[in-house]
Amino acid sequence: MTAVHEVAEQAAEVLARGRTLVEPAMREAVDSLPDPVRLITGYHMGWWDREGASTPSAGKALRPTLAVLAAEAVGGRAEDAVPAAVAVELVHNFSLLHDDVMDGDVLRRHRPTAWHLFGNGPAVLTGDVLLALAIELVASNGLPARMVTSAVLDLLDGQNSDLTFESRTDVTLSECVAMAVNKTGALVRCACALGATAGGGTPEQIASLGLFGEHLGLAFQYMDDFLGIWGDPAATGKPAHSDLLNRKKSLPVVAALTAGTRTAAALAESYHSPAPQDPAHLARLVEAAGGRSWTLDRLAQLRNQATATLTALTLAPAPTASLITLTHLATDRTR
Repeated sequence: MTAVHEVAEQAAEVLARGRTLVEPAMREAVDSLPDPVRLITGYHMGWWDREGASTPSAGKALRPTLAVLAAEAVGGRAEDAVPAAVAVELVHNFSLLHDDVMDGDVLRRHRPTAWHLFGNGPAVLTGDVLLALAIELVASNGLPARMVTSAVLDLLDGQNSDLTFESRTDVTLSECVAMAVNKTGALVRCACALGATAGGGTPEQIASLGLFGEHLGLAFQYMDDFLGIWGDPAATGKPAHSDLLNRKKSLPVVAALTAGTRTAAALAESYHSPAPQDPAHLARLVEAAGGRSWTLDRLAQLRNQATATLTALTLAPAPTASLITLTHLATDRTR
């Protein structure tokens, strides 16, 4: 067994435990919703098909698992962080429902997206309900709602930047990184900080675990962008070169576009052209201009930063080891 496969198996065990701890409460929260919002949510979560029949598919449950582990890392009980974990997962799925509508994506987790199956309006409304439910859940359990609303505002700022980048030809790499910090890093930061708060962590522990989460979330965004160009559709559940088909200003693309080389100029000419382009050719140009190698280098740096942030703290060993395992998942995964 290779080291990558070993890490993947360890991470799968960590995530499976997180799902086992959190999913009953998550299902209870979703079951409280009226139909068709409940039906759409469960379909989107991978729990059932469009008719409500049970299905085996489900998401990674990264954010709720992080919330639980953060609580345990500071000496709290996993159960104390379940409301925080459910709230963060509700916010995450609110963002995915809206993202799929805005991006026009028709596949998620190997199935038609919720908007593609149920329509734009119902999918957007379902996302809105999930966000409201998340905030209600946090407030009713005595957790700081502002920690969640601040993350949501950052997330929306990042999504807004992502959308405006589509019509711009002058996006800088620093702008693109800032967008990723907000769009993905903010909610993962919130998951870790909120979990640590629920577990009774000190202000230093809460802040440092939040920083760990931001590094980890950013690493996940880098890898998402990597897989959006070079991922295997059989593993990702999305079409090949999906980000290039949508002319997304993803991190590898902007790194390549701003490289200042002849290849970068050739990529810019093709990428900004209104004429249809061969996405496989665009992928080769992004790689030749350095976008692939730059992304992999940054992933390694973020993994080291995340790990260093954890090891600088005094935390419970077992959950800390699980958190470190998830940093390797972020940089070595295939979906």
